[in-house]
Formats: sequence, C-alpha cells, structure tokens
Amino acid sequence: MKDIKEAVSKRKTFAIISHPDAGKTTITERLLFYSGAIRQAGTVKGKKTGKFAKSDWMAIEKQRGISVTSSVMQVDYDGFQVNIVDTPGHEDFSEDTYRTLMAVDSAVMVIDSAKGIEPQTKKLFEVCARRGIPIFTFINKMDRDGREPLDLVSELEDVLGISAYPMNWPMGMGKSFLGLYDLHNHRVELNHPEEADGHDFLPLDEEGEVVGDYPFKQTSVYTQAMEDATLLNEAGNVFDEEAIRKGQLTPVFFGSALTGFGVQTFLDAFVDYAPSPSSHKTEEGGIIEPDDERFTGFIFKIQANMNPAHRDRIAFVRICSGEFEPGMSVTLNRTGKSIKLSHTTQFMADSREQVDNAVAGDIIGLYDTGNFQIGDTIYSGKEALAFEPLPQFTPEIFNRVAAKNVMKQKSFHKGIEQLMQEGAIQLYKTYHTNEYILGAVGQLQFEVFQFRMKHEYNAEVMLTPMGSRIARWIDPEQLDPKMSSGRNLLTKDRFDQPVFLFENQFALQWFVDKHPDVKLSQLF
Repeated sequence: MKDIKEAVSKRKTFAIISHPDAGKTTITERLLFYSGAIRQAGTVKGKKTGKFAKSDWMAIEKQRGISVTSSVMQVDYDGFQVNIVDTPGHEDFSEDTYRTLMAVDSAVMVIDSAKGIEPQTKKLFEVCARRGIPIFTFINKMDRDGREPLDLVSELEDVLGISAYPMNWPMGMGKSFLGLYDLHNHRVELNHPEEADGHDFLPLDEEGEVVGDYPFKQTSVYTQAMEDATLLNEAGNVFDEEAIRKGQLTPVFFGSALTGFGVQTFLDAFVDYAPSPSSHKTEEGGIIEPDDERFTGFIFKIQANMNPAHRDRIAFVRICSGEFEPGMSVTLNRTGKSIKLSHTTQFMADSREQVDNAVAGDIIGLYDTGNFQIGDTIYSGKEALAFEPLPQFTPEIFNRVAAKNVMKQKSFHKGIEQLMQEGAIQLYKTYHTNEYILGAVGQLQFEVFQFRMKHEYNAEVMLTPMGSRIARWIDPEQLDPKMSSGRNLLTKDRFDQPVFLFENQFALQWFVDKHPDVKLSQLF
C-alpha cells in the first residue's frame, strides 16, 4: 500500500484548454520538449516542412493544423509521471473535450494575450468550475504586442469569477519584451541573457530590485514592471495552496509558447502545486480512493485507426484506483463480463509502448474489439461498481448519409459502426425505411467524418444536409408511430430507442400541446 500511495503521489494528470489559436498545441509541444520527450519543438504551422505537432496524429489535423481529437501523452518530468491530455481546439468538438475533463485532476488554461478570455475558453472554464478542477493559467504570446497585463488579470477575475495570483509579471511585450519579473521565485527571468552577461536568471534584493548593475534597469519597461510588482504585492491576492486545490484561485504565468520563454518556469511550478489523483464518486454514492487496493477505471474515449496500418481501435481508460498489471482480469460493469487486459498501450501521441505497470491517475489504452463503450466502468474483485455517467450531448445539426458507391457497402457500414462508437457523431435510422442520419454538435464533425470514411475505410459518402433539428427521446411505451408528421421525423438511435427530430421550436411546442401526457427527454 505504501508503494501505491507513493506512486500515486507522483502522478499529475491534466488537460489543456483554450479557444482555438490561443497556442494550446504549441504549449503542449513545449511541455514535451522540456520533459525530454521530443528533441525539437516546432511550430504547428510548419506544414510545408513536414513538422507537425506531436499531439496532432490524425491526417486531417496535420493537413489543417488544428486538433480535432483528444490526444494523450505521458512523460516523466522532474521525478513526476505527467499525463498530458491535449483537448480538441475547435468548438465543434466540445463533447470530446467535456468527457476528457472528467478524466483529469487539473487543467491548464491558455489565453492569447491580445484577445483575452474568448467564448470557448469561458465555456470550458465553466465545466472545470462545476467539477472544482484546479486551474493554472498561462497567458501566451508575450513575444507579440497584446493587451495590458493588469487588464488581462482583471478580466480573468471579472469574467470567470475566479481569484488570480500572478506568479510572474511581464516586463514589456512584443519587440520590447525584456523578460519576466518572477514574484513567486523572487528573481528576474531574462528574454535576452546577453544583456546581463549571459545570465538567464538574476536574483532580487530585499527591495525587489535586480542585484547587479545592468543597463536594462534604466529602461521604462523595467521600471513599470517594478511598480506593477509592488502594487501586486501590496494589493493583490495572497498565494494560497489550499485555494488552488479547491479551484478558487488560479496561479497566472506569462510567457511565449512559440519561443519557449517562461514555459519551463511554469512547468516547474505546475508539478509542485498541481494536485495528485483524487477520489471518484460512484453511481451508488460511494467514494473510491486512489490508493484503494482494488483496480478500477472508466472509459472516457474510444478512437479508431490510431494506427492506420493495423486498423486498430483503442479504448482510453482513466485509472481511478489500484494498480494495473498486464494480463489481469477485470469485470465490465455494463455487461458483467470478465475481460483479460492483455493488450494495452501508453502513448506519446502517435508513438506507443506496452504498459508494464500503471496506477491511479495514469491513462492507458486498451486494444478493443468492440467490448467497450464510452462511460463504461471496469473493476477487479467481486463487488460491482459503476462510476458516475459521463456527459452526453444532444446533437443540433443533422445530415442524411449514404455510400457513394454501392459496391463499397461493407466498408461503409464498418466505418460508420466504428466511428459512431467514438461518440463524436451520433447515428439515427428512420423508423420504417432505416435510412442513415448523422447528428453532431458542430458542422466540422461532418467534414472530419467524411474525410475519415474516405481515407481510413476507403468509403466515399454523400451527405445531404437536413439543417438544425431538435432531437427528443420518447418512452417506447408511449410511442404511437402516427405521432410522426412532416414536422417531426421519427427515428431510432443506435440502441433502437425512438427519437423525434423536430423541425424547430414551434414544431416541438405543437407536439407537446397535442400530447401533454407524453414525456420527451434530451441528453446533457
């Protein structure tokens, strides 16, 4: 037990959240670089050079320079096992992101210094806040001109409603970016060490002045940073580890992911203050502690074709307690079946290794032949348990889908079946004719589906837009097929449950008024 406790205390599992283009994938690259996991951190935009972000493994991601899947990477840093989950950057993939946030113990929020808090950042922050997830903030792109740092910190507190503690403070920005006044470590970190006889860091005296006589101390940029730092020390929030753990206070770091400046300082503080794995609630209201002897975990993501050469399917498991060992047997709560976990893997984006050992907080991949679904709980021992369900979203946009080539029906059906199980797009069939309809939260989902069907399953598809619809589930016992009309298409979901797709809010209200005793429901 002592060994498990110690191993769990060395785990740091976090997700990176941000609005598209704030620099999320670039900072992931830098974190991997400073951990020694990769030898070269390149910009995500280097498409022509063939350098792609390590966390962007899917062909369409490399082509467009965006993240559309949650990528999991595991690295060692300073004696800690760090599990990094790079969430989709595009808002159309928020469902995948929301589920991923159920599998982490903290989050790193990346903010563009020129744009501040953007809509997707706010939405993802609210999900973290509901779960009380500790949040560490990295204000990015200080190598460019942006907004005033005081404005950015004020906006953080006003818009998100969280207290902020600046761990460091920028000295200038853009071309005049001198470096960082490190309030927490009581030092200055210089962007141009040649201005200080080659020193990256310079200590501060008791008055908060840089020790030594250097020309940059005479600049207005340095003087302004000193004044701001004095103000923050006197009137700002107090550093409070307990408030950070409860998600009430966010430590704020400034820097540039593109140049790497300030990232290592951030990472050093993160492993010191980010929480180790915490307990998880079960559906029955129980609590599973991470150092519990029995092995438990839940599936938060399924991904097909991570290795196109092998057409494999991986179920991602967040381990909640106990210790994983190759070949162990677990029970799948949904079916009650016993499954032997003999083929497992850990990830560095597109590269992977066989898992020899893993504990609570780690994320492992199970090679899956169709046993698992998103939200499944697995456990060792005889006592059954199920963790709380993961969020599911009601689709808002719908397309009819058919194979372009009738000779490719087998590939078409296989592709649809496997991609549906990933949970990003939902499948419906018309009630009587069994035509396929796809539903998703955002339009880009359909483009990715079409791309993947063609490139991973060699099956081109025709998509016919149906526009926005309101999906509502109905109890099969209350269903009368005659309820269907031109304004509400009756379909079945992939579990054969009846679902009405209403044309608009007016059609939905008309149905509710006509059938007041019928109960309609929706997903999260």
